Amino acid sequence: MTNTMKNGKLIIFSAPSGSGKTTIVRKLLEKDLKMEFSISATTRAPRGNEKHGVDYYFLSPEEFRTKINKGELLEWEEVYNDKYYGTLKSEVERITSKGNNVVFDVDVVGGLNIKKMYGNRAIAIFIQPPSIGELKNRLEMRGTDSKEVIEQRVNKAEKELTYAQDFDQIVVNNNLNKAIEQTEKLLNCFLNA
Repeated sequence: MTNTMKNGKLIIFSAPSGSGKTTIVRKLLEKDLKMEFSISATTRAPRGNEKHGVDYYFLSPEEFRTKINKGELLEWEEVYNDKYYGTLKSEVERITSKGNNVVFDVDVVGGLNIKKMYGNRAIAIFIQPPSIGELKNRLEMRGTDSKEVIEQRVNKAEKELTYAQDFDQIVVNNNLNKAIEQTEKLLNCFLNA
């Protein structure tokens, strides 16, 4: 383990879809916190202008399963048959070797697994919507999903909310600016400890 790797810390964000997590993470990446986003691996095809090694590491199902068998993933999930998503261990080394802190945007189970692996070197932050009703409103306002998909996301969110108490910190996103401010304070305390 290199000296810079010992200095780099891990910041894990998890939240139900529609909680505002991605917006909060994007705003925090603009701050001077020496943070770099961990690029996930997936077996799905690139969408639009997505690029390998920039947006995702695009792998075949066979390549992904080989990495699972070799223990090269921190966490992974088979969302649908042969549709895998996961985090490569090499991402932690790539980012911390530059002296940066790693930012993860992962599902609740994956986030808790990474936290377990790295202990005090990681902080797990759960971004929580003010209520399920507000979450449903936000998903409907996006206008990107069908009624059925919104129902699936709301049902999944109810399950994900049961994991919130297992995270180091919970930030309720009732007001986006306040949630960003609160999260930045948490990160400053964690990174400077």
